[in-house]
Amino acid sequence: MSSISKSFDKRTDNEKAGMDEKLYWRSFDELAESPEYTEFLQREFPQGASELTDSISRRKFLTLMGASAALAGLVSCRRPLEKIVPYVKAPEEVIPGIPQYYATTMPFSAGAVGLVVESHEGRPTKIEGNELHPSSRGAANAFQQAEILNLYDPDRSKFVLNKGARVTWNDFVAFWGEQDVLYAQNGGEGLAVLTTAFSSPTLARLRRDFERKFPNATWAVYEPVSDENIYEGIRMATGQVLQPVYDYSAARVVLSIDADFLMLESENVAHSKDFAAARKVSSEHDEMNRLYVVESGFSNTGAMADHRLAVQSRQIGAFTAALILALRKNGVRIGVAADLSAYAEHDFDATWLNALAKDLAAARGKSLVVAGHRQPAVVHALVFAINAALGNLGRSVSYVAPADKALPSRKSLAQLAEKMRAGEVKTLVLVGGNPAFNAPADLHFTAALKKVENVIQMASHVDETAAFATWHLPQAHFLEAWGDARATDGTVSVIQPLILPLFGAHSEVELLNLLSTGVVKPGHDIVRETFQTTLKAANFEKKWRRVLHDGVVDGTALAKSAPRLRAAEIRKFLQPELLPKDKANKSNLEIVFQASPALYDGRYANNSWMQESPDPATKITWDNAAVMSVRTAKELGVDTQDMVQLSYHGRNLEIPVAVLPGHADYSISIHLGYGRTAAGRVGNGVGFNAYALRRTAQPDFDSGLKLAKIGKIYKLANTQNHGSMEGRPIVREATLEHYREHPEFATEMVEHPPLRNPWKEHKYDEGYQWGMTIDLNACTGCNACSIACQSENNIPVVGKEQVANGREMSWIRLDRYFVGEPEEPRMVFQPVNCQHCENAPCEQVCPVQATNHNKEGLNVMVYNRCIGTRYCSNNCPYKVRRFNFFNYTKDTPEIVKMAMNPDVTVRFRGVMEKCTFCLQRINFAKIQAKREERDIRDGELRTACQQTCPADAIVFGNKNDAESHVAQQKEQNRNYGLLAEFNTRPRTTYLAKLRNPNPELAKHENV
Repeated sequence: MSSISKSFDKRTDNEKAGMDEKLYWRSFDELAESPEYTEFLQREFPQGASELTDSISRRKFLTLMGASAALAGLVSCRRPLEKIVPYVKAPEEVIPGIPQYYATTMPFSAGAVGLVVESHEGRPTKIEGNELHPSSRGAANAFQQAEILNLYDPDRSKFVLNKGARVTWNDFVAFWGEQDVLYAQNGGEGLAVLTTAFSSPTLARLRRDFERKFPNATWAVYEPVSDENIYEGIRMATGQVLQPVYDYSAARVVLSIDADFLMLESENVAHSKDFAAARKVSSEHDEMNRLYVVESGFSNTGAMADHRLAVQSRQIGAFTAALILALRKNGVRIGVAADLSAYAEHDFDATWLNALAKDLAAARGKSLVVAGHRQPAVVHALVFAINAALGNLGRSVSYVAPADKALPSRKSLAQLAEKMRAGEVKTLVLVGGNPAFNAPADLHFTAALKKVENVIQMASHVDETAAFATWHLPQAHFLEAWGDARATDGTVSVIQPLILPLFGAHSEVELLNLLSTGVVKPGHDIVRETFQTTLKAANFEKKWRRVLHDGVVDGTALAKSAPRLRAAEIRKFLQPELLPKDKANKSNLEIVFQASPALYDGRYANNSWMQESPDPATKITWDNAAVMSVRTAKELGVDTQDMVQLSYHGRNLEIPVAVLPGHADYSISIHLGYGRTAAGRVGNGVGFNAYALRRTAQPDFDSGLKLAKIGKIYKLANTQNHGSMEGRPIVREATLEHYREHPEFATEMVEHPPLRNPWKEHKYDEGYQWGMTIDLNACTGCNACSIACQSENNIPVVGKEQVANGREMSWIRLDRYFVGEPEEPRMVFQPVNCQHCENAPCEQVCPVQATNHNKEGLNVMVYNRCIGTRYCSNNCPYKVRRFNFFNYTKDTPEIVKMAMNPDVTVRFRGVMEKCTFCLQRINFAKIQAKREERDIRDGELRTACQQTCPADAIVFGNKNDAESHVAQQKEQNRNYGLLAEFNTRPRTTYLAKLRNPNPELAKHENV
């Protein structure tokens, strides 16, 4: 019997026994208490812990051991160029051992994120958000944190190649000189450029120069995951191509229509910060926003919802039309000059839909409706009309003209491919991107590349496209290059290098300047030319130095507008086939292509930190899968890890199944970016290539999918059962109404007698006493804290096999719980790190006192004492201590050592490790304060997880200071200690989660 069936039987038994309906569970195995799950819990470490016995799997494992071995350089990787003699005259700004911080910008698709990068003697080691940048505001997501590892990836392209042979940059310059003369004569006839999307004043200027010089040339822009549908939908509604700028802090009621704005939509860092700000409460008297989510698969945004409706992606357009009719019934005049009466009859939950419409209507001017980038343009046009009718324009949403942007266009890619197949393109320049891997399968882009005489590719890796390139040019990482970018609101920021190119690479700025002018020029000079205009002539050098310091140019944000709706124009696009009412079914399944929260579109495939980062919903690492609902799996006769064949428009893909509670029925979701063949030693052969099924006409979702079980099992490395808390009330949550009636609910959930020790306790009442709070009401489960901790503390990854054995090394375990029926559950996230217990169970059992307490209340580790008994881990009720089963850092190549934090010990085999509250940061702040003869100020010391958290869910500080933020949070009535009934006295505490359900739906959904 499958774990799904067993879980249904177990649930029925629980109901008969009258058990509490709010049972929190992680997986079907846990819900069913399957023998496999019970066996896993009974042994903390699998058998054979000392060694791997199979020689082949051991060698395979050693090639995938992450930052220390998975990215290990072989003999082909040169040692970084370093001076091994001391400075004759040291630069006055460089003090050995004292890090410096530089502002720069990370370009990402058609957006940009401001960063501050920590550098040790010219070596970047850690990324944080820039507080002055509107898109980061001091925070960073997991992708941005992982860029440090991308910089030091030894599989990056190292040489200029001509037909596979090593040549030099000067050889390419000479070649282009001949091409430049040739194409100047015919205005660029037969010349084409394909770039990724960008938002850069300098790149935009160079493109204009190029098009003036070669007016007959073709320029196409393509991104496999983009906001193209959003731009087109707004154009439908307004007649203008505009960029939406959302302010979630101004919205009391938010409706997300297939938009994972907290994780995978553009501007997710700023959006998480604003949404969480409107979500936080300090007492039972405060208000909080309400979130409705309509989506097919469980997203991080869906997990935060007060009300969530699982709907097939192809039906979301019909839902939007039905919502307009419901809003009209509630007095909202929506100017869509089209007959939507066909959507008056629908299969959606009418009670849910009507309550939503009533809530939105009551919150006019203080609401916000957003649609995700996967939804077609017509849905975005309808959403614009809804926001206009609700009075949200100029309040929770405004618009700016996308200046200096190269916007993605699938149509331009298709037209380029057609010209290539027809032999009309003689020279193609590919700037970034990897179209041989991620272009729609029906374009047959690799076959078209073979028709081009000269294919010039600039890329960071010798990737899938490089196999078809005549010339391959190594592309510099943004931390090695000069450039600029505009944020979503138009603010200009600078990209400045923190290190010379490790492999002699050049930037896209330098390449496009060569193409447009025929002149070789350093990126610094090219960017300064642009800023001469941006900053004006007067006092340029002073202004330029200010830009390099701040990273942004004040006063460059674009004017916001609230454009008028062209109601009559939308009618032209409201075709029934664009808003289908029919549902997918067992014999005609829906396929949904999703960006991966780990690899995005595949660009992070060779990043081991991201590969080992568990998917927030499924908790799968090192793989993707065909994700489906409980009902769909039962009707198709499949279970998690069953291999199936997906057939779609004549193309097939074999992939394992993952059953996810809460997923829409008869809809199959697949993450993009896996199945790479030329990503590097980490990413090659990991997962399954969903791009092989993707079509130009329906790049995001479509019906017509067939699924067949093929009788094979594929093992998935899934962390969802690791560290189980065995049914204890770990996550504590309530509705806002219940909180107002019972303000002390969080502490009242567990009854226990007075907690007293039989021995004299140490009093932690003097000096610094460090503590942390985590607000579950704000945490979105985005994994940014985990990746930031990995980067800050030199934490290795262990590979798929060891994750499956329960040996992952991450110091922050981000638990995901379900509550409710397996078909329609709610989801809750809870980060768990070392709790730094004042009465720590681990300390009592260590035979060598390797783990002990200091006077500031920290549970510290003396690594040199640890002999690896693992008694401390067995005695830890939180299961947050990690054991080094292998010497992950042996033979670490020099280039990967450059990514490591010199202030943190690199641990060795046989040592137990865990969260230290970033002790190195504490000590640095104490030294700084001592030099200035003062105490550490509240807020100047932040742990890595706290600093990066986009939702500001983590607060750390001196709880002995009554005025500190952490002390004030610990005084809130929502504050509780995890398993505090064990008298462990944890220094990390949690603020209980609240939901704000609509009273009209609370009983309907049994909330």
